[in-house]
Amino acid sequence: MKTPNESPIRVTFLGTGTSIGVPVITCDCPVCQSGDPRDKRLRTSVMLEVNGSTFVIDCGPDFRIQMLRENVSNLDAVIFTHEHRDHIAGIDDIRAFNYVLNKKIDIYGSPQVMDAIQTEFPYIFSESRYFGAPQLTIHPISQAPFTIRGVEFIPISVLHEKLPVTGFRIGDFTYITDASFISEQELEKIRGSKVIVLNALRNSRHLSHFSVGEAVEILTALGPEAAYLTHLSHFVGLHDEVNAKLPDFIRLAHDGLTFTV
Repeated sequence: MKTPNESPIRVTFLGTGTSIGVPVITCDCPVCQSGDPRDKRLRTSVMLEVNGSTFVIDCGPDFRIQMLRENVSNLDAVIFTHEHRDHIAGIDDIRAFNYVLNKKIDIYGSPQVMDAIQTEFPYIFSESRYFGAPQLTIHPISQAPFTIRGVEFIPISVLHEKLPVTGFRIGDFTYITDASFISEQELEKIRGSKVIVLNALRNSRHLSHFSVGEAVEILTALGPEAAYLTHLSHFVGLHDEVNAKLPDFIRLAHDGLTFTV
């Protein structure tokens, strides 16, 4: 019998765009004006379905429309990579799952992220709870592996310039967003993953994100069977044109893309 982490993981990209999304408001560049739906990018988030459980990594401002688009009817936990608004701003919309499922939703993240969420959404956590506020159970995590509903998550520590960000390895799948540096020690935790997702903001170098070239270099060294680039800005280029230039095992992710690991 398979253990939970040997069970298939169904991955769905809920969003693959940078903090302002694609298209960018007022922009008339070819990417923002593209008719290809794969060039339309909501804020970055991913959904994992394992052994009947549903987990979402990051809950940005597009969370509501992402849940509706994918017809999601169950949610067991939200796991946060870091506290920037494009990764936490949709937390209020978790309350719909409270109503329908009649349960609190577990949220996981570093103590720094949990503190930021409580600061940003004080009405959710006040002693005299505001009626209609989301009902959440906070679970601070360290850098040690942790388990949710029998599924093990291995934290991967990366830097978003100077801000600590947590990526996650679940079985043979690794997900990292908003990174500009990964130490050799943390790369060893990723090594051996069959599928890796890594951020790539644009083609030129950036202070707090990997460029496409930097991401390709890291992924080539790690050598997974397949890899996807996410947290993409309009500066990356048109979906089909960029894919044609990438190594065969690396593709641009796009909203709604699903696969099983």
